[in-house]
Amino acid sequence: MSDRIGRRLKLHDLHVLMAVEQAGSMRKAAALLNTTQPAISRSIAELEHTFGVRLLDRNPQGIEPTRYGRALLRRSLAVFDELKQSGQDIEFLSNPGAGELRIGSGASLAEAIVLAVIERLSRKYPRVVYHVVQGGLGALNDEVRERRIELALSAAPRVMPEEDVDAEVLFEEPLVVVASKDNPWVRRRKIALADLVNEPWTWYAPGGVFNSLVVEAFRAGGLEPPRATIYTDVTNVRIRLAVHRGFLTFVPASILKYPTKHPAIRKLPVELPTAYRQVGIFTLKNRTLSPLAQLFIEIARAVAQPLAKDL
Repeated sequence: MSDRIGRRLKLHDLHVLMAVEQAGSMRKAAALLNTTQPAISRSIAELEHTFGVRLLDRNPQGIEPTRYGRALLRRSLAVFDELKQSGQDIEFLSNPGAGELRIGSGASLAEAIVLAVIERLSRKYPRVVYHVVQGGLGALNDEVRERRIELALSAAPRVMPEEDVDAEVLFEEPLVVVASKDNPWVRRRKIALADLVNEPWTWYAPGGVFNSLVVEAFRAGGLEPPRATIYTDVTNVRIRLAVHRGFLTFVPASILKYPTKHPAIRKLPVELPTAYRQVGIFTLKNRTLSPLAQLFIEIARAVAQPLAKDL
């Protein structure tokens, strides 16, 4: 069967199948591809004849793939992605000063380690274009699966690979309590978390893993967590509230390794032995990374090495 498929299968027909799945009908796919509906039907018929199975079903809502069609579409996405990657690899190898890299990142990491890596790469390859998508770990892994980004940097209490996504731990870091550099608490040499219970707080949104780390930190000290005034996962909002409104907040310790980004905040000497997170790189299993992505990961490891020692 593999020999027959190799002789008969056409990339054009796979492209047509993907367009039909995207459009939801052969008529709309024909318009999308600037061709005729009979030509679309011929391509689908050729594919079904080649594989010997029905690939599409019709229903009142339009056309949807059968289980065989979904299997072929999943592999077809990989085929076209690899071909696209090949073109980008050739472009970069023939002209290392050009190219594009699509990566995903959590918001705080984008301002810290991701920006540090891009700055290093840009000095050597100033014409490379970067597309940085922000999101949580689940959303970024979906972006990786759909091949919309090549890699993601994200954090979790514990970085774990999934069935189809590889994960590499770059470093582990604590959450720390920060305040404005003008806040009176900054002058204290030692502070217990219990001392800060009645202060105005802002921290991560309820229901998320980092909110759970904050709650656990209070409870580990025998304290009931105070009610925060403002809950948000947006790090810059929390920092602005600390700087301009006198709030206390939690941030990843690595942010403070880039003081030029947040010069107006200071770490308070509060011990939070349970509030740790791991930062990792996530990539799709069995997907060949582009030279640019490999370079990015190499530099990310180099940037993370001193962080792993100092945090």
